[in-house]
Amino acid sequence: MAALEREIKLRRHYLDGCGPVRTIYFGGGTPSLLRPEEFIRIYDALAAAFDLSGVEEFTVEVNPEDIAGEGGLTEAYRRCGVNRISMGVQSFCDAHLKWMNRRHTAATALRAFEKLRAAGFDNISIDLIFGFAGLTDSDWRATLRQAVALAPEHISAYQMSIDPESALAERLAAGRYSELSDETCAAQYALLQDTLEAAGYEQYEISNFCLPGRHSRHNSAYWDRTAYLGLGPAAHSFDGSARRSWNPSDTAEYCAALEVGRKPEEGSENLSEADIYNERIMLGLRTARGVPKALIDPDKARHSLAAGILKETEDAYRIPRDKFFICDSIIEEFLLT
Repeated sequence: MAALEREIKLRRHYLDGCGPVRTIYFGGGTPSLLRPEEFIRIYDALAAAFDLSGVEEFTVEVNPEDIAGEGGLTEAYRRCGVNRISMGVQSFCDAHLKWMNRRHTAATALRAFEKLRAAGFDNISIDLIFGFAGLTDSDWRATLRQAVALAPEHISAYQMSIDPESALAERLAAGRYSELSDETCAAQYALLQDTLEAAGYEQYEISNFCLPGRHSRHNSAYWDRTAYLGLGPAAHSFDGSARRSWNPSDTAEYCAALEVGRKPEEGSENLSEADIYNERIMLGLRTARGVPKALIDPDKARHSLAAGILKETEDAYRIPRDKFFICDSIIEEFLLT
């Protein structure tokens, strides 16, 4: 906590010249583990270092069990101006939650959602996971039905990925886990798209769906290459032009740097023009909006339109909804090597 406060003070000028702070996002970990007074302490440090009067969206990531059994968390969030909650539900099937080593149950998630609504939060996002062994179509359909019944303003859904150093990776290597086929994962993704579209959700990015006007402004700023400041261990920052930098992921190393008054920057990179172009293509084509037509070579555009892997709007090219599942291979077609 003390190290984070020091970093906030040291980097209070990072966003000078970038316009007012529009969004705050507490996440990339489990901030709901913080006690209310700790959360307020961090917010007070931010408010002392930055002009937060222009903040439009203030999101906090939470785990259901921390909210369902909380003692003052929602009150602390409201006091600090939090107006959006992102909750890691993952599944409404207890067997799958146990397999994922999640601490909450489906009932806990429902109770937490109700408590957030009762506390006055009218912008809630929930995370779901698909594409893992043991998830049947009927299971996935049931989870989606429950998600839609809650009517959160936003839903993020991600295909299970395996971290190389995780326990799941060890089980895979030992033959004790088998990944689902691409065909099955694609079918579950299509079911996700169809179910949420029928319920009135708009897919505005490969993994993100929202009710009209309820997109994540913070995440959208990443995709637009807006400048941002990351604070804390492993946090990344971007100056809005060509420089990215990151903090050490090791907490002890992070704290040690700040104890001697040094910014905890572990590394940085200056992007070339080709890097910047590739980022604009990669980030833009992940969204339903797509990329400006000027970014795509006309010959490539004609070929891709004929092949059905791009669609044309008045001023942009985008990947069709039914091709989002294979977007990575499509994006590669347009990257500079």
